Parts: sequence; C-alpha cells; structure tokens
Amino acid sequence: MLESPSEDHVADTPLYVQKGFGLKEQIKDVLRDDYHSRLVDKIRENGFVLRCGNVTFKLAKEFGFCYGVDRAIDLAYETRKNFPNKTIYITNEIIHNPFVNRRLVQQGVRFLDGSHGKDGYTLASVTAEDVVIIPAFGVRAQDLEILREKGCVLVDTTCGSVMNVWRRVLSYAKDHVTSVIHGKYDHEETRATCSRALEYEGGHYLVVRDKPEAQLVCDYIRKTEGALTRDGFLARFKNAISPGFDPEVHLARVGVANQTTMLSSESLEIAVMLRDAIVARHGAKAAEEQFRNFDTICSATQDRQDAVLELGRARDLDILIVIGGYNSSNTTHLAEMGLEFCPTYHIAEASDIHGKDEIQHKPPTQKQPVVARDWLPDRPVTIGITSGASTPNRIVGEAIERILRITGQTEPA
Repeated sequence: MLESPSEDHVADTPLYVQKGFGLKEQIKDVLRDDYHSRLVDKIRENGFVLRCGNVTFKLAKEFGFCYGVDRAIDLAYETRKNFPNKTIYITNEIIHNPFVNRRLVQQGVRFLDGSHGKDGYTLASVTAEDVVIIPAFGVRAQDLEILREKGCVLVDTTCGSVMNVWRRVLSYAKDHVTSVIHGKYDHEETRATCSRALEYEGGHYLVVRDKPEAQLVCDYIRKTEGALTRDGFLARFKNAISPGFDPEVHLARVGVANQTTMLSSESLEIAVMLRDAIVARHGAKAAEEQFRNFDTICSATQDRQDAVLELGRARDLDILIVIGGYNSSNTTHLAEMGLEFCPTYHIAEASDIHGKDEIQHKPPTQKQPVVARDWLPDRPVTIGITSGASTPNRIVGEAIERILRITGQTEPA
C-alpha cells in the first residue's frame, strides 16, 4: 500500500501539475512489482536472446514503455499517493493497455469516458474538490477549459511528443493553414490535436487515416479526372473535418501533422504526396507558401518500428508475437510490419495464448480478435517478441513464460 503524505503537503498542491509531487522514491517498489519483469531483464542482459530447448526467443532491441508512458504512469501513481482521500478521475485511458488501466481502477481512479466502470462518470461529475488526471494522449482543448473552470487539481501527463504536434497545428491555425493530420479521427490523441486547430479563428483540420485516403485528397487538389466532387468529398470525410470545412477553400494551404503512434514511413510518404499535389496544382514557387511540413514523428515510435525491421531483416523468425492493447495504434502498426516477413500475432496479454494449438490475436485489418489454430510449429522454432510503447515488461515476461510452459521448456537458470 502507498503511504499517505501529510495534510500540509496536500494543501500546498498547485491546481496544475506536470512535474509530479516528488514522491518517486515512495512509489518505486509498487511500480516495480506492477510493471517490471526479471525474465525480460535477463534476456536483455543476454543480448536480447533466450534459448530454451527447442524454442529460441529473439527480443526486439527497442520495445515496450517509452519515456512518455513511463512518465504518465509515474505521475498517476504519485497522484494516488499524494491524494489518498480525494476522488481522482482520469479523462480517458491513460494509455492503451488493459492491464495498466485495470490497475488504476483497482486504485480507485474513475474514468470520465465511461470505460472501465458502470457508473458513467462524465465531466459534469467533477467538482472543485476533486483531482483529474489528463492521460498521455492529452485532452481536447474545450474539455481542458471546462476542467480549469471547475477549479479542480489537474495532473497533466500529456506526452511531450504529442504537445510538439500541437505546437505545429497551432502555428498552422494562426496562419490560416489547414492541418492535414495523418491519424485516426476517433483516436483520443487525434481528437485532442484537432481541437488545437480550432484555437484560432479560421483554423481548420482534415484527418486522413492512410495513403489511400491521402490520395483522395491529392486527387481533389490536383483536380484529377474522376476525383471526388465537393459534395462527395464532404460526405467521404464527414467525420474527419473541422466545422465549416470547404475543400475548395481550405485545401489551398495545407500543413502536415500526425498522430504520433502512426506508421512513421507512411506519415512521411503522405507529406510528399500532398506537397507534390500542391506543386502540380499551383507550381513549385507557390508551394513554398501553400505547403508546410515539420517532422513531428515520435522518436520512440520510430525506434520500435526500426527494431521490428531489424528482426525481419535477419530472416530467421518463424513467428513474431506483438504484445499490446488491441486498441493501441502503435502496437497495431508493429503487427502490420511483422506480417511482411513472417506469421505475426498481436496479443493483448499472456492469457490470449490458449495453448500450442490455439492463440487469440487481432489481425491489423480487423476490429475484433480472432482465434488461430496450429499456430506454433511442432519443431525447433524461433519466436520474435516485441511490444507497443504502452505495454509493461511484466506483460511481455508473462507471455514468454506462457510459451515456455505450453512447450514444456524450462527457463535456464
């Protein structure tokens, strides 16, 4: 159990907290028990390889928690310790990992988005006496303003990489440049980013999920034969555009941004596509004024994707296991990449591995998990292991231990 701080310490707390409460030493044992894995540490120390009988595990050299996730969880645990007797809310999932969010529920944290509970807490539930945690994804600007007006304590765990994207989008909006955001329009981070595009009058946004959607935008800009009509465009992107968006007006000047957990190579390609479309329509000189792009790709996302590519280039994997929440965008993209070189299974937790002959996993192109049979070859096998930036090492270790048990292997001493 986390010991309570003094009443004086609580009384001195400011209404907006980003740097924690100075309680890291007091929570370190709880964090270690909840999230660390002795087995994962051992594999790292052994060159990221573990050999057990007929099974060889190769761990990606970059995987799991990134700095932003580490910081968010530290702040959430410090918040619970600092306010043992206060009601603590969080606006939505702190990160996309079921284990981490369950642990917050177990500590009495209430979710304002209606998930992880049946009580239906909303922003209206919050009072000035409460504490609200803002997740690593951030929160919409309008929701932040509502919370500020309530006078409650806000603990902001928004990732620095996300805020870097916001700064770019704000700069676009200030100059009446439409933000074309590579992301998922219903993702918490992208919703928060879109809200920043509306901070200045005349600011607008358009969200494109992938290259095919970006191509529709490029065709419209170029006025390509067969391109969407104005009405067709508005219908196609009705859920992904700002209020009052008019493609005839608001695609004249565009700036590229991205949801930080998207496939980084695709974000770069979309930027090139849009610039080429602007050049084709208006000329290279005009593009200097009408197109903007800054590298807002999260380095942690890039590092984990590069590590998967490194595993694939070795060409010795029989299977790749990708571990992370099914609603985790960055985890899904790791699974997409894995499918390029071997059978790949995206699992949420060790319990998804039912046995040697059955595994529950979520294919990248499907919304719901499925069950695959005969997934583990009955011969010597090399299994690649990676995890999304929101996956604790504990979950990775448990998955490896599960595979060892079902294959009858014993972990070396």
